[in-house]
Amino acid sequence: MNEQITQADLTAENHLMIGGVDTLALAKKYQTPLYVYDTGEIRSEIKAFKQVFEANQVDYQISYASKAFSTVAMYQVIAQEGIHCDVVSGGELYTAKQAGFPMSRVSFHGNNKSEAELTMALDNGVGCIIVDNFYELKLLSKLAAARAQQTTIMLRVAPGISAHTHEYISTGQADSKFGFDLNSGQADLAVKQAQAAPFLDLVGIHCHIGSQIFELNGFKMIVDKLVTLFARWQRELNFYPRIINVGGGFGVKYTSADQPLLPTEFVDAIIKETVAQTQAQQVPMLEIWIEPGRSLVATAGMTLYTIGSSKEIPGIRKYLAVDGGMGDNIRPALYHAKYEAVLAKDPTLPSEEVVSIAGKYCESGDMLIWDQQLPATKPGDVLAVLDTGAYGYSMASNYNRNPRPAVVFCEDGHSQVVVQRETYTDLTRLDVPLITKTKTGH
Repeated sequence: MNEQITQADLTAENHLMIGGVDTLALAKKYQTPLYVYDTGEIRSEIKAFKQVFEANQVDYQISYASKAFSTVAMYQVIAQEGIHCDVVSGGELYTAKQAGFPMSRVSFHGNNKSEAELTMALDNGVGCIIVDNFYELKLLSKLAAARAQQTTIMLRVAPGISAHTHEYISTGQADSKFGFDLNSGQADLAVKQAQAAPFLDLVGIHCHIGSQIFELNGFKMIVDKLVTLFARWQRELNFYPRIINVGGGFGVKYTSADQPLLPTEFVDAIIKETVAQTQAQQVPMLEIWIEPGRSLVATAGMTLYTIGSSKEIPGIRKYLAVDGGMGDNIRPALYHAKYEAVLAKDPTLPSEEVVSIAGKYCESGDMLIWDQQLPATKPGDVLAVLDTGAYGYSMASNYNRNPRPAVVFCEDGHSQVVVQRETYTDLTRLDVPLITKTKTGH
């Protein structure tokens, strides 16, 4: 049995459960492919973060990085848990607003926010705008001044620290599209320009070094570098940051080969390093912000598929095809991300073969899992791919004109659809037929 599954995750018949609900019943009721979340696990992760901060008696904010998974229902869950969220587009901001999420608890990220998006943020009283570059700083200053609207901002910086992660999700190095560079003096100039803007209130600095990080050193280096910088800014610029936002990127366990620290261990180390460095640099203690996304939702979610065709190449490989694939989980194709799967009807059955799980999309690269050990399977069996809660639905597409799956939340033995399955009608809803000219004779 997969080491991430315990007897508590099984029904009396050994069917896999999530949130106390039988996955076979979910597949039958809602069809497949299907994204399923245990919202109780998400709530537990949030509570664990809170406990670490409160045990250390520091001021803090937990801001959910909603790009990992953003729907109306998800914003409602984090609103119920009393934390912040960050958005990276007008669409995410709109979704949060539709969910009734308090706009004062929203921060707005992005390296190329449009004037319309910044105006939308100002119109809705977004709590904090994370300014990424000089163009945005000038534009936002102009918009805020025209409205005489006091606007809280942080500056995103590129600290020159590269996390040990995939190059596509490493963001803290100097050569990055994100943030003001520290080493060249861009950040100093940005602080001066923000100070000179009458309607911008610069409260802190944000950085993010990457995703799926398994080591503490990068976060400790961020804290050391930023607090040292803050001490210099106090002396030279009379700027006293109140907030240090270290982003997220706390690694999670996708496969048995992953050995991450607990997300709370990262936070405890960040807190202790901040306390030590502010004391050493004689800087007032800072409010600490984190932005967990993946670490809140990845392991809380799974995707259910129905097995269809199979293909065996003697002496080479056996393929099992499922009714989804890269349209609902692009990460294996994009990042070579690895997942593990179990047979939903009984994850305790002994493995009988090694198979590779192929999607239904017309691409050779549409492979979800290579070399997965499974019991004997047959067409119609339900396969559960584990830990797909982050960047599955949010990166889903209609490639090959396939409708996107439904999303179901499960908690305490109850299930609820929170995103309906798309239909073929939905696929053409925005299409506009070509208007042709009428041919006339001569």
